[in-house]
Amino acid sequence: MKSNPKIGVALSGGGVRGISHLGVLKALNEADIYPTHLSGSSAGAIAGTMYCSGYKPEEILRIIVDTNYFKFIRPAISLKGILTMSQVEKLLELYIKENDFAKLEIPMTVAATDIQKGKAVYFSEGEIIKPVLASSCIPGMFEPIEYDDKFLIDGGVLNNLPVEPLEGVCDAIIGVNCNHLPEASNVKNMRNLIERSVIMSMNYNVYSRQSKCDYFIEAHGLGKYGVLDIRKAPQLFKFGYNTAVEYLEKNPSILDLASPKDKSLIA
Repeated sequence: MKSNPKIGVALSGGGVRGISHLGVLKALNEADIYPTHLSGSSAGAIAGTMYCSGYKPEEILRIIVDTNYFKFIRPAISLKGILTMSQVEKLLELYIKENDFAKLEIPMTVAATDIQKGKAVYFSEGEIIKPVLASSCIPGMFEPIEYDDKFLIDGGVLNNLPVEPLEGVCDAIIGVNCNHLPEASNVKNMRNLIERSVIMSMNYNVYSRQSKCDYFIEAHGLGKYGVLDIRKAPQLFKFGYNTAVEYLEKNPSILDLASPKDKSLIA
């Protein structure tokens, strides 16, 4: 491995479960592993963009809890019968001071889905907020985002672990998935059936990309948490943190990615 390797981290979508990504990033940083590039879909796009804007993982958690971020995306009926992302847009504008990928401290790529062409698209230049909104635009709940002559929806529909933008750019890729499903003895109701089916579909396109990752961190059982259950935010953060700490202990080769100047601290 190079003395200063380029480290890519791909973050999956998963609603409020994406808060666990912040715990993973905290654990990596404590081991002196700092991503040089990030990519993300949906919640992973939000977490990644905030991190690349210069916020520490704990700061992002505090923002999410203090603003009750996910209240802005709770289901409700609009005049069109589906929601718009206008309230979420206002919140992002509050914390992303410069709406330009080029102004980020760390390069970030956001995945979305072009609903007309039926293909995944990636954004890493130009304005940030519209692509992040599009990446988080759950089909059937939100009105598609029109941007760059495209109608865009949730990136997780086709690519919930966007490692492709990191390939050929980074020396090592760390994939982080927040949707692991525990076994279910029974499915209680239609809502559980739909949620579980959606997560299974998202995980299929995550696991098909797992082999592209040099390291793959997945907290087991996160799929049992509801996508909008903001009350679990601190618990999800801790879940991600503990999982990453355990992963680092079991996979010591990942410590080769640590910044050379501080390797003595983690030996």
